[in-house]
Amino acid sequence: MTRATWQPRPDDAETLRRFFGQDGRLLTIPSKHAKLLVVLNQLAQSFELGKVYAEGEVNEILRAFHDDVAALRRYVHEEGFMMREGGFYWRDGGSVEI
Repeated sequence: MTRATWQPRPDDAETLRRFFGQDGRLLTIPSKHAKLLVVLNQLAQSFELGKVYAEGEVNEILRAFHDDVAALRRYVHEEGFMMREGGFYWRDGGSVEI
């Protein structure tokens, strides 16, 4: 697995507007890979760098965005935004504000 290195693009804001409702929840999970990465990067911002999360905590955070937490959890892991070992997760990718 490789770490997700994220380079924001000018059209990311438009992608986020299309997929997130005004309440901050995902309207739908994107099927196009490039748009999915934009959404996953946004979700990764909900996880604190350096903190280790139990799977239940990850589910709780992701449930605030969409009811299909299993899919979101799998995507953030498979795309390298989060690492997983022994039922614990930690953020390992995505953009970082400096």
